[in-house]
Amino acid sequence: MTATIEMKERYDVIVVGAGPAGSTAARYAAAGGASVLLLEKDRDVGYPVRCGEAVSHEGVIQFIEPDDRWIAARCTRFRLISPSGKSVVPRLDGLAYVLERRIFDYELAKLAVKEGAEVVTKAYVYDLVRENGGVKGVRAIIKDRKVEIYGRVIIGADGVESRVGKWAGIDTTTHIRDMESCAQMTLSGIEVEQEVLQFYFGERVAPGGYLWVFPKGTDSANVGIGISVELAKEKSAVRYLEEFVQARYPRAAILTRIAGGVPCAKTCDEIVKNNVMLVGDAAHQVNPVSGGGIISGMIGGMIAGQVAAEAVASNDLGHLVEYEKRWHKRLGWRHEVFYRIKEAISEFSDDTLNRVCESGLKLPEEKRTVGGIFRTALWNQPSMLLDVARVFVS
Repeated sequence: MTATIEMKERYDVIVVGAGPAGSTAARYAAAGGASVLLLEKDRDVGYPVRCGEAVSHEGVIQFIEPDDRWIAARCTRFRLISPSGKSVVPRLDGLAYVLERRIFDYELAKLAVKEGAEVVTKAYVYDLVRENGGVKGVRAIIKDRKVEIYGRVIIGADGVESRVGKWAGIDTTTHIRDMESCAQMTLSGIEVEQEVLQFYFGERVAPGGYLWVFPKGTDSANVGIGISVELAKEKSAVRYLEEFVQARYPRAAILTRIAGGVPCAKTCDEIVKNNVMLVGDAAHQVNPVSGGGIISGMIGGMIAGQVAAEAVASNDLGHLVEYEKRWHKRLGWRHEVFYRIKEAISEFSDDTLNRVCESGLKLPEEKRTVGGIFRTALWNQPSMLLDVARVFVS
């Protein structure tokens, strides 16, 4: 027996998941004139945090004015540490932020509300409403009651294993070679370089991936790791992280622990099916090299929200396919290039990584950029150099 939701039974757009991608999708759909309902299964928007929390200023400023309330650190440099212990500090064009995601996500949801979206937390979506072979809405448990809520467009922003996508018949499977096993601790009572994002590489600390130290305040940092799931079978990401923390920060207080998977793959082949759209991790809109997905997910959410509002306004749900075209033109093609770069550098041995660091240190200051170091790393793979140039020059 299902009960009628207390607010409304029907919306133009229903968004499942109130992370950055979902809230942004809701915001832009509402701004385009659609009636929007944003459903979040957890009690609070922005919790729990499963993220390294680093973003670029250029990415953030597209969506929200930077605010000290949700910026834990401002970083102007980053350090790449090779297996030998030597490090190179590329020039960072611009500014990076380490966020307080709980506050940041909350503010993004408020922006959606400001545009007219309705938000409901503790709303567990367990299925889609289907009628005459089509998706007509979602089934959810809200306030311990089962409800059916109807929507013309459903947007799944429900994470890497998107159930909305699976229910709609979209293949969201991530091949094991493209899945990263990740773990992170927030440490306090440590010495940390305040304006530097640190990345460690090598078989001993993070085989086939990297370990990061992102500062948060004067004596705290997010310390995390991402390695391939295949390698994690031999030794878990959590174990690598624990060993690093014990060796590097033996007296640290561990404030939080998280673990999970990140799809370092190309965008899903299909991110729209009939009237169902996927955004963020659900659509695999993650940078395959870095594993970062906050800003790219928000860009996907913005495009999806805009297209959904256009489709509703024109009464033409066939228009939703425009989302795939705009995503590919904006970021999808770059992620395909990053994927090829990821495949190339994931095979690097410690000796190769050490040589890359040495070569980077020999570069003139003005050429010691991320693109310059990538070009050095892939110099013996000429077919990749054009890809690197396309990404870092365009």
